[in-house]
Amino acid sequence: MSKKSVFCIATDRNQAELIVARLQAAGFSSNDVSVLFPDQQSTRDFAHEKNTKAPEGIAAGAGTGGVVGGALGWLAGIGALAIPGVGPFIAAGPIIAALSGAAVGATVGGIAGGLIGLGIPELEAKRYEGKVRDGNILLSVHTENSDEIDSAKEIFKAANAQDICVTGETSPPTPETRKAYSTRV
Repeated sequence: MSKKSVFCIATDRNQAELIVARLQAAGFSSNDVSVLFPDQQSTRDFAHEKNTKAPEGIAAGAGTGGVVGGALGWLAGIGALAIPGVGPFIAAGPIIAALSGAAVGATVGGIAGGLIGLGIPELEAKRYEGKVRDGNILLSVHTENSDEIDSAKEIFKAANAQDICVTGETSPPTPETRKAYSTRV
C-alpha cells in the first residue's frame, strides 16, 4: 500500500491541540504529524526564535525554535517560516520540508505549491491555503495502512474538524509517475 495522508482544518488552537493530543494517544509518531497555521500574534507563543530567509523563497526555522508547552510541543521540528507574499507561519512535521522544498518553485507557489508536492490535488491545495490564510489551522498525519487512515479520520471527526481529506501518491513520486488523488470525507 502506498503512503497516504489524512488532512483536516481546525478552526482554533484549542481544537488543534485536542487533535494532536488524540493522535499522540492513538500511537501516531510525532514525525508523521504536521501542523501549519498563521503566526497572527507572535512566535513567542510557540517558538523562542523566528527565522526568515525571504531571499531563498521559503525558509523554515525548523529545529531552531524551542517549543513552549501544550500538545503542539510534542510535534517534531516546530518552528517559524516565512512565505513571501503570504506571510509568517508556524509549522511542524513533514509539511515543513514540503513548503521549503522544490515543489514550491513550481507554477503554483506558496502553501498550495507545497501541498501539491505532498500529493494534494491543486484545487484542494488552494482551498486549504485559503483556509490557513483566513486563520485556520491545517493538520495532517502520514499513515501506513487503512487502519491508521480510519483512526486518523475518526480522531478528526470526533474533534469536529472541517474539510477532512485523504490523499495519496505512489512511491517514489516523480513528475512522470506521480499519481495523486484525493477523497473528501
